[in-house]
Amino acid sequence: MTVLRPGNAVVCVACRVLLPAHGGLRCRLPLQKLPSLSRPIHHRYSSSGTPSRVPCRSAARSYSSLTRPTYRFPRPPPGGPAYQQRRSFWVARLAARFLKLRYLLLGSAVGGGYTAKKTFEEWKDMIPDFSEYKWMVPDFIWDLNEHIDLEKIANALPDLEELSKLLPDLTKMGENLSFFKSLVSNDTSGEASLKSAEDTGSETSDRQHKKTTDKEKVDQLQEELLRTQLKYQRMLERLEKENKDLRKVVLLKDDKGIHQRKVKLLHQSCPSVSLQKSLIEMYSEVLDILSDYDSNYNTQDHLPRVVVVGDQSAGKTSVLEMIAQARIFPRGSGEMMTRSPVKVTLSEGPHHVARFKDSTREFDLGKEEDLAALRREVEIRMRKSVKDGQTVSPETISLTVMGPGIQRMVLVDLPGVISTVTTGMAADTKESIFTMSRAYMQNPNAIILCIQDGSVDAERSIVTDLVSQMDPQGKRTIFVLTKVDLAEKNMASPSRIQQIVEGRLFPMKALGYFAVVTGKGSSNENIDAIKDYEEEFFQNSKLLKNGMLMAHQVTTKNLSLAVSDCFWKMVSESVEQQADAFKASRFNLETEWKNNYPRLRELDRNELFEKAKNEILDEVVSLSQVTPKHWEAILQKKLWERVSTHFLENIYLPAAQSMNSGTFNTTVDIKLKQWADKQLPHKTLEVAWETLQGEFGRFMSHRQGRDQDDIFDRLKEAVRDESIQRHRWSESAEDSLRVIQQNTLEDRSITDRQEWDAAARFMEETLRARLNDTEAIIQDMVGPDWKQRWLYWRSRSPDQSVCSETRNELEKLLRLRENHTAYLASDEVTTVRKNLESRGVNVEPSLIKDTWHQLYRRHFLQRALLHCSLCKRGFYYFQQRFEDAEMDCNDVVLFWRIQKMLGITANTLRQQLTNSEVRRLEKNVKEVLEDFAEDSGKKAELITGRRVQLAEELKKVREIQEKLEAFIQALQQEK
Repeated sequence: MTVLRPGNAVVCVACRVLLPAHGGLRCRLPLQKLPSLSRPIHHRYSSSGTPSRVPCRSAARSYSSLTRPTYRFPRPPPGGPAYQQRRSFWVARLAARFLKLRYLLLGSAVGGGYTAKKTFEEWKDMIPDFSEYKWMVPDFIWDLNEHIDLEKIANALPDLEELSKLLPDLTKMGENLSFFKSLVSNDTSGEASLKSAEDTGSETSDRQHKKTTDKEKVDQLQEELLRTQLKYQRMLERLEKENKDLRKVVLLKDDKGIHQRKVKLLHQSCPSVSLQKSLIEMYSEVLDILSDYDSNYNTQDHLPRVVVVGDQSAGKTSVLEMIAQARIFPRGSGEMMTRSPVKVTLSEGPHHVARFKDSTREFDLGKEEDLAALRREVEIRMRKSVKDGQTVSPETISLTVMGPGIQRMVLVDLPGVISTVTTGMAADTKESIFTMSRAYMQNPNAIILCIQDGSVDAERSIVTDLVSQMDPQGKRTIFVLTKVDLAEKNMASPSRIQQIVEGRLFPMKALGYFAVVTGKGSSNENIDAIKDYEEEFFQNSKLLKNGMLMAHQVTTKNLSLAVSDCFWKMVSESVEQQADAFKASRFNLETEWKNNYPRLRELDRNELFEKAKNEILDEVVSLSQVTPKHWEAILQKKLWERVSTHFLENIYLPAAQSMNSGTFNTTVDIKLKQWADKQLPHKTLEVAWETLQGEFGRFMSHRQGRDQDDIFDRLKEAVRDESIQRHRWSESAEDSLRVIQQNTLEDRSITDRQEWDAAARFMEETLRARLNDTEAIIQDMVGPDWKQRWLYWRSRSPDQSVCSETRNELEKLLRLRENHTAYLASDEVTTVRKNLESRGVNVEPSLIKDTWHQLYRRHFLQRALLHCSLCKRGFYYFQQRFEDAEMDCNDVVLFWRIQKMLGITANTLRQQLTNSEVRRLEKNVKEVLEDFAEDSGKKAELITGRRVQLAEELKKVREIQEKLEAFIQALQQEK
């Protein structure tokens, strides 16, 4: 081994330190094994400077570059050669210490064992010249109008391993930063020892120490390292932008239908293409189906998704927007904006667009007007999902966001957790938000993205306790500290931020801790401006320079990468287990269907609705095939039932009280005119509408044999009622009916004997039916007669006994005066009352009048029936216009006029029904069915039962299982 002798000192090459040349001294520093030696040695120097090899007594001690033992040498007498040697030794040692410190710092920064100058030159040589792109991009011009050979592009792209060699070893650089930190913290003792050495050092070392200290050197090296990192970061951003543009072109060509073989070649160089897009879309479809699935077989939804939770206004929505790279959510100043869960599916695509699950409209996220329209649509959907009186809703809004370079994952943004219910909120808002958050976080495979506001005191956070309850071990929680810029500015102790991101301040545990900045607080900032602000903040932040935050813990970009990796890891581990669970559930459902409904098809609610819809439309078509004769018969019958009481009580009976035919006809004409002008047309349309409803309902409820399914009864009834409610009769129908009825009632010319006989029969039937009704009323008033009392043991009530005595007294009056008027005079009422009181019967005048009304009606109807029998043979006298009081048959003519009016009115209504109203009703039925088809809640209400529920579950479970299996297959192909 060669030993160098600079001046009066000797240098130990193995130990790399200067030693004095006087005898008896040796180096106490343990050595590493040299290639030329069999074991570590030290060198002993005599006074003459001749070295001698001796074994190292402390060779077993571990050597650390961060610690140095204390060297103690015997102090020689001053003024002698040994003293001069000792002074030279301390000067040389001080220079060696300074050079050693610089060497260690620069060597650790670049991860090598070279000097700072060599390291700088090597780094400089490693950086390629980015002024030209020929090494990155193939040497040809992009022309989208011509065919692009993707295989040529794929072969021209640089290998990813070569690119990775150009990047710095960030792990090693992180270790070097840790070394700097420890070195600065331990620098106190080093400075003390160095100061003692400088006191005895040369004047040259004193001047050099005054110019710069070790602390300043460390700061300079840190700044140099940060500048180098910034240079590499810019280079990475440049490469990412070029890769993003290239992938965008590739995805555009892929959408136009490039051959699958070329796309496969492209996957080798660009792994984030259409296969990833299809994977996340397939997975999102499964989650959409599961969100509406309610199983009775305990098959719970345990598929992973990223659940974003946090306190209100903590920055949840802003973090999600940074990950999606667009301001897609409505914003408010302190008020609650997220009122329902929003499921956002992030995927990669050639264009930055967004669309809802149930809509085909695409919103261009590069245009501000489309962004504003998207935010308005999200807000409208949230407000629609909230029921009256509530503040939040569990109904999920599904949104898909695509764009170049977006990390693929599924996130669910939940309403912010609140501690106090304010004015305008529902009383159960706080509990509703907690319940909703727990429901999403209790999924054992859900990734919890816990958002904490860094600008407020950590003790005010509510969500951390909730997350700790749902994930005590922190195996699926990622903690995000937002608004770090405000936290650094306002917080008195920055170390508190370090405690938060290291997981030492909260009892909550997490997989990772991140710090982000989501803008300056203005809602008008775009995503690019926020990204620039975030990067600029962390580059200048003391938190990063002082080592309180690590480089991989900051920026939303690193956060999105970490969340995406965790998401797909969780998906890969749990998706097969979920597929097996749904396979077992499908077997159970199929077994139940076979046992309970062996001869029925498995029709879900939508399929059953379509089947019922066809049956209803067939029945409406059958309504238009009703014969005219049937229409007219039922219309005439219903119309007479509606107007007969009015005709008899207000027209016929008052006119029949007259003593001559002239007065009778005059009274009849006046009352018929008034009736036809006001009441009759309206009553006629009511009858027609009721008749149409009755026939429509009859067809709707008609059972078509054994194949008729009673599961449609509620639906048909609802369609019938809703269609009838929407139907409005033609406004001009009433006016036309009024003219027709008035003209018909004015006619008195009976020219046919058959018409006369028909009118006489009609009169007789009407009077007899009315007489029977009157007899029944009188029977109820007076109670059972003597025959019923003796044979059937029935008795009268006290009121019936009084009414019976009153009837007997009034019948005596009618027998005395058969042509009595319809009303009793006051003296007659008094006479009847006095006669009854003489027999011990107390009766009120009102009871006497009521009893007289029914008795006189019966008396009148009996006489009218006798007169009708005589008029059956009076057509000849009527035709010849003979004037005979006994054969005065004006009442038969009146009934003929009414009967003719009924017939013509029924014919007119039938024409209106068949020509327009039935078609309009059919149109209403179609509209109602279309409305019901779009209303899933209405269909669920009207088509119910275990059969429907079982078919629905079976269909959904099959669909979920098939989609999960397809997703698993695609996931395995990607691996």
